[in-house]
Amino acid sequence: MTSVQVETHEGDGAAEAAPEEGYRRGLGSRQIQMIAIGGAIGTGLFLGAGLAISKAGPSLILTYAVVGVVIFLIMRALGELLMYRPVSGSFSEYAREFLGPFMGFVTGWTYWLFWVVTGITEVTAASTYVRYWNHDIPQWLPALVFTVALFVVNLISVKIFGELEFWFSMVKVTAIVGMILIGLGVILFGFSDAGPTASFSHLWADGGFFPHGIGGTLMTLQIVMFAFLAVELVGVTAGEATNPRKVLPKAINTVPWRIGLFYVGALIIILSVVSWTVFEPGVSPFVAAFAKIGLPAGAAIVNFVVLTAALSSANSGMYSTGRMLRDLALNGQGPKFFTKLTDRGLPLRGTAVSVGMMLIGVVINYVAPGKAFDYVVSFATISGMWAWIVILLSHIRYRAKADRGELPKSSFRAPGAPWASAFSLAFIALVIVLMGFDADSRISLYAAPVWAVILGASYLVIKRRTPEAFATARPEAVAAPEHPQG
Repeated sequence: MTSVQVETHEGDGAAEAAPEEGYRRGLGSRQIQMIAIGGAIGTGLFLGAGLAISKAGPSLILTYAVVGVVIFLIMRALGELLMYRPVSGSFSEYAREFLGPFMGFVTGWTYWLFWVVTGITEVTAASTYVRYWNHDIPQWLPALVFTVALFVVNLISVKIFGELEFWFSMVKVTAIVGMILIGLGVILFGFSDAGPTASFSHLWADGGFFPHGIGGTLMTLQIVMFAFLAVELVGVTAGEATNPRKVLPKAINTVPWRIGLFYVGALIIILSVVSWTVFEPGVSPFVAAFAKIGLPAGAAIVNFVVLTAALSSANSGMYSTGRMLRDLALNGQGPKFFTKLTDRGLPLRGTAVSVGMMLIGVVINYVAPGKAFDYVVSFATISGMWAWIVILLSHIRYRAKADRGELPKSSFRAPGAPWASAFSLAFIALVIVLMGFDADSRISLYAAPVWAVILGASYLVIKRRTPEAFATARPEAVAAPEHPQG
């Protein structure tokens, strides 16, 4: 493979320009900001929160706040790496450079698996939302329709993808802000059917803040971690952002307030309007709250919003899987078949194969519609957290080398590093241990070793055939573009 040089500046040490990867820089600041804001507002909040509330009660608010702090530390670690070297295959690229070629191989394929499984999760949730209006519709049918429709969207251009995600995220953000304001009105002014009983006292009066004890709260950690999966998607957009050095840090710095507003703030209001004892697993707490308020039209609107959120996340999954497969192929760690771009600069082949895998979700929804969401959430959580683990490990190695003067320093340094990254790693380890105590989550821990064996065997085969692809990675060595930048 031909190498191209990354332009760097001695003054701040950050990469001024990402290596040419053949993609068209069609994602502007407005779109990147909304992708960042809306990336974590999806199934985990709108549907998964129902199960989490039933397990933890009001203490779920604290869980979201604590996990939110860890997520911010992870994102700042990623931000420092991105400003050192912004590339579209960021996680696997950093793993190759700082952890070795095998880790890059594992990370690329695992993150691809994560988004395939997440796509299945989101179309499963979307199918559940559709049945809110008509229970006679078989759950597998909407899953099939949505998967095919989103694939068509991803065939157009990255600019259209960005524009669609902008409006998807705008709907989610506007809806959550609207729900918070309506909920405050119900609590403070007592209007609607829920007005006479709505009160902030619901947060501690109905069995206490920890109704099932600390243990019940801890067991919701993996559900909450799943809710935040996809916040790292901004790293994948680095190769197609118009001005990554300016746009990406700004997007990452929005993490604290969006977690505070969209998760902590929304849950405080929802759990104050209606007692936590009302909510049930598998039912969106937002839809249930509006139904209790006595606004059936409002509940239907909220159901449409959460349907939009699920489709948004599935759309992002299709976007990222094609890029990750192409990054692997360009580095010789995947079939060369995936390197080719369309005339519009899109990795069509990788996206098409990934969508084909997502169709497995249609089969799951046909065979086991009742358990489909629980199964795929467990698989998605463990594979998604691997990306965070690699980001943190790579950041610790990078910071050590940068502090020794072996590598240029990033212009967007993470606070508290490297200890903050070490703390975040320990927290993720705790979540993985706790997953072993939950019957529904344990299935992902059984699947992880199987996936590791498959990757290990594949690595040995590919390394024997193309040993040059597994040479020690260099930050300046990337594949030459196949397609001119648009």
